[in-house]
Amino acid sequence: MGRVTAPNQVPPAPPADLPGTLGELRASGHRHRTVKQELRDNLLARMRAGEERFPGIVGYEDTVLPEVERALLAGHDMVLLGERGQGKTRLIRSLGALLDEWTPVIPGSVLNEHPMHPLTPASRALVAERGDDLPIGWLHRSMRYGEKLATPDTSVGDLIGDVDPIRLAQGRTLGDPETIHFGLVPRTNRGVFAVNELPDLAERIQVALLNVLEERDIQVRGYQLRLPLDLLLVASANPEDYTNRGRIITPLKDRFGAEIRTHYPLDVELELALIRQEADLVATVPEHVLEVLARFARAVRESPSVDPRSGVSARFAIAAAETVAAAALRRAGLLGAAAHEAPVARVGDAVSVTSTLRGKVEFESGEEGREIEVLGHLLRTATAETFRARLAGLDLSGFTALVAEGTEIETGELVSSAELLGQVGTVPGLAKVLDRLGLGDAPTPEEAAAGIEFVLEGLHLTRRLGKDVTESGRTVYGGRG
Repeated sequence: MGRVTAPNQVPPAPPADLPGTLGELRASGHRHRTVKQELRDNLLARMRAGEERFPGIVGYEDTVLPEVERALLAGHDMVLLGERGQGKTRLIRSLGALLDEWTPVIPGSVLNEHPMHPLTPASRALVAERGDDLPIGWLHRSMRYGEKLATPDTSVGDLIGDVDPIRLAQGRTLGDPETIHFGLVPRTNRGVFAVNELPDLAERIQVALLNVLEERDIQVRGYQLRLPLDLLLVASANPEDYTNRGRIITPLKDRFGAEIRTHYPLDVELELALIRQEADLVATVPEHVLEVLARFARAVRESPSVDPRSGVSARFAIAAAETVAAAALRRAGLLGAAAHEAPVARVGDAVSVTSTLRGKVEFESGEEGREIEVLGHLLRTATAETFRARLAGLDLSGFTALVAEGTEIETGELVSSAELLGQVGTVPGLAKVLDRLGLGDAPTPEEAAAGIEFVLEGLHLTRRLGKDVTESGRTVYGGRG
């Protein structure tokens, strides 16, 4: 799983030592392979070398990726089936990295035809005429990937192609391939083509893909053009779409060799790894705060108040981490240069995500108007779980003793680290707490403040410390819960 990034559309220049003519290509020992043979060979080479096969894909190592590898080795087109935000598109795009870095093509061919395996009559005639003197070009693997987000207005012309009336007017016959303006699928010949959210594609358009998958030819305006296309076709779909927005027609579904179910991270560590990899953080977010957010995302997914068919995207936890980091940066900015406050997130900053991220969650119909309340409860639950997991067995009596005689500790969004530390002073056991939280032997004042606030909130959530929120929005800890 992972955030989706667009494929590279600016390929590097081909190396100067690549063959420049068909004769040089033959002399180099190059052999023509289909896309599926190419993917199989390169996948096996990475396996034997012990190299990473799908860089950047987190949480699928023991579940989804073995199924993808089996499908590639079998030469199967595949459907990835899963809820939103499970990294389906990211995984599909990573398949292009298994192609050869450079592959030879006939220059000017919109179908990326191989010089040793021309498809169209014009290209076959050109190869026969020029022979070994035929100049060849080289196509980078980043240009051998195509995709289409399926929408109801997608046409056969978009995917397959259509008759070009101008070329017909020039005197060409309908049976001439030169009269066809090819669509996205043929233009990705000798590559990987993806159809995202396939059930959203109108059924009559799905029918147009049948020949591509099985017979490997295309039909345009009732004319069957025999072009043995060479590509790997991969589709993604959400299980909910089968009933809500559309479905994959049975004949098309039958032609995919593999249906692979994706999933959300299976445990907190994988959720954390995904957040660390994908979140673009503008401030320091301590590990215990990231863990709270990871547990929060999992709690939202499992909540009976949330529609399970819709799912809760991995982007939810990523956006939550970025929002918490932004809250820390905002505090540092508002406190001003005089406070010397470095931007370090605290657990209290996580409260802001319940309002800003509620739009990412589909709630059950009975929870209308209670969205923020539900998310707030789940966030507190995640904080308490993290508190127990991180600090179980530690003596925290030094913190409860602080407020045993009526002392109150005030914190909040705009309370500086120096102000918070000044209220607390020296606390027995603080060093062990900070070490447990992974803040090191010499934490900064901002990191120490983040650790202290986490302990205070944890003690409150486990009913060992009272808590009030003032009219100004500050949080006051004191007394027993």
